[in-house]
Amino acid sequence: MIGLTAVGQRDFEIIEVKVGCQMAARSDQTGNQVNAQDQMVAGSAWMTAGSIFSRILGAVYIIPWNIWFGAFYLQGNALYGKGYNIYSFFLIAAIAGVPSAIAKQVAHYNALNEYGVSVRLYKRGLEIAVITGISIALLMYFGAPLFTGGDAHLIPVLHSLAWAILIIPTMSLTRGYFQGFQQMAPSALSQFAEQLIRVVYMLATAFIIMRVLHGNWVTAVSQSTFAAAIGAMGGLLVLGVYYWRRRHHFRALVANSNNDLIVPANQLYREIIAQAVPFIVLGAGITIFQLIDQYTFAPIMHMAGTYTDAHLNDLFALFGVNANKLIMITISLASALAVTVVPLLSESYTRGNKQEISTQLSNAFLMFEFVMIPSALGMAAIARPLNLVFYGRSHEALAASLLAFSSYLSILLGLYTVVAALMQGISQNKRAVRYFVVGTIVKFILQWPLVYFLGAFGPLIATAFGFTVTCYLIIHSLDQQFSINFAHIAKKTNGILLTSLGTFALAKLIAWLGTFLGSEGRVTNFLIVMVAVVIAGYFYVYTVLKTRLADTILGPRIAGLRRRLHIH
Repeated sequence: MIGLTAVGQRDFEIIEVKVGCQMAARSDQTGNQVNAQDQMVAGSAWMTAGSIFSRILGAVYIIPWNIWFGAFYLQGNALYGKGYNIYSFFLIAAIAGVPSAIAKQVAHYNALNEYGVSVRLYKRGLEIAVITGISIALLMYFGAPLFTGGDAHLIPVLHSLAWAILIIPTMSLTRGYFQGFQQMAPSALSQFAEQLIRVVYMLATAFIIMRVLHGNWVTAVSQSTFAAAIGAMGGLLVLGVYYWRRRHHFRALVANSNNDLIVPANQLYREIIAQAVPFIVLGAGITIFQLIDQYTFAPIMHMAGTYTDAHLNDLFALFGVNANKLIMITISLASALAVTVVPLLSESYTRGNKQEISTQLSNAFLMFEFVMIPSALGMAAIARPLNLVFYGRSHEALAASLLAFSSYLSILLGLYTVVAALMQGISQNKRAVRYFVVGTIVKFILQWPLVYFLGAFGPLIATAFGFTVTCYLIIHSLDQQFSINFAHIAKKTNGILLTSLGTFALAKLIAWLGTFLGSEGRVTNFLIVMVAVVIAGYFYVYTVLKTRLADTILGPRIAGLRRRLHIH
């Protein structure tokens, strides 16, 4: 932890110097502007690192959690997943899109050298976040019986999750404020600290309740979900320390502002709400689709055949919880990129530079493909041993197939995350919401026949069609407005796809050879996964560096990595 803190401190200072130089350039209107691609790469690196480490922590806990729950594992995981789906929707409603809206508007006012307005905007946003957080937490706590879908076990789980909603809006809003300054490091480290504390608490309580006290599995799940509140307090503390140690820097920016704009408090409230409301729908997009699955899967399956509730809970855990935990590791890559690109696009949109916007859109798509496609294909290739490592042999063949299909689907989910953020960055929120509604209607129309005839694969296929329609409509709209250079993107996409397919084939071969080891144990499959990740991952990195594909997407700085790896 000491080493991590030291590294984080140094990188914080580097980022501050970059941001300070950037702001000085804007204030004096002299010198060259900081390259937007470099900003996007640097910001994405921080957010990607924070998201990946957080998601990995959020997945690794599954192994001991699974062991300690024993025969109650699938039931417990289904309960955990159902509770978190509902919680995620309420949390998005509580946050009300304010953090992303704050990041966007702070970047807008900073581009005008009006840092004083940015501070006032943050304070007004904080007031909104606290009020909505308290209101939604009370609704979730006292209204829990209304949202269970007939599962009484969900009530204590929702009660425990309501506490987190009191804390997370303030934490998320503060992250948005820093992101508006292009400072992604505090958000990344806060996110990691939040997840680490959460996982430690949930594992400790699961072990004590299930193994030491031999208690009730519902109580253990409730404590595991209460860990969200404990982790949130840790994440907020990291942000508070960051601001306190740099308070003089932020005050200096305010003191040197133009102070030409006088924005009334009521106008700030209106700006926040106008920007935030569409973020609720778009930010909750994946969660809304998951809730559709949660509330429709069992009723449709009961019509399709005679299944017990326990069996349907197991199936839901396989496609709606287990696979989701793992694919969200790769989707977090897209989420990190989405958070980074919104304030950058907002600045370009404020300046009215359509060519710059077009370039940033192309960069965003290419960076998304560069990390998402190989990650998703790689996970699909090792789906069987990966599933055995995390979830054991329960429904082994079906679970592995669902994980592989979900891995392919994660490319669409990640793409939706990015294109929705792009629309928000250029203030096309209402249009993006309309496109999402169209995709949701497609999902609803296809849900019943696909689930009825295809079982656990039905919800995933319906989701794929829904998000495909939404993504197509958004990308078409962006092209109509800013003339995206698809020829430029396609050439590099071909290189990414070809290299990713090679990575997939290599990982698949290693996973297939691993089956001859003759063991279904976790340790053996963990070794297979690690060997596949290291060898196939190095193949991808080596190839994109050797062919200079990485340079064209990530910029000239990547040459330093090539030299360190002795690739010529």
